[in-house]
Amino acid sequence: MKKSNRRLLRERALQVLYAYELNGEGLTRLTDAILTDLVSEIDINFATNLINTVVANLKFLDEKIKNKVSNWEMDRIALIDRILLRIGISELYYCPDIPPKVTINEVIEIAKDYSTSNSNKFINGILDAVLLDLKNSGTLNKTGRGLIDQSFQHKKQN
Repeated sequence: MKKSNRRLLRERALQVLYAYELNGEGLTRLTDAILTDLVSEIDINFATNLINTVVANLKFLDEKIKNKVSNWEMDRIALIDRILLRIGISELYYCPDIPPKVTINEVIEIAKDYSTSNSNKFINGILDAVLLDLKNSGTLNKTGRGLIDQSFQHKKQN
């Protein structure tokens, strides 16, 4: 099955963020090296913006994760899972044009390829809980294509 272009870009973002987590430095160098074969400016911008958004909001994203895994220490969560959760939460909060269901589905599918057999369920549960918090607080900021989720559209109209 052919992967969507955005999924491949998310996978590249995962690779950059993983290498950055291990190195702790050289984000620009890592990003340039891993995205070197991309030719489309749109693709480069999507991946770079995702990477930079995750890094810029790391503490906030990790707090959101910690709030949902109260009985777990962050270092007990597999590194790939932590990074995928950061990517997913980052998209839910900071990418108004991406529908929440798309974000969650994409991150789950990447987890199936790159992490443990139970990671997809773990990640799904946390991202669903974060999304529910956003909906319940009325702070889910989605516009354009991001409004595809009908339940959010209905809630917004009331």
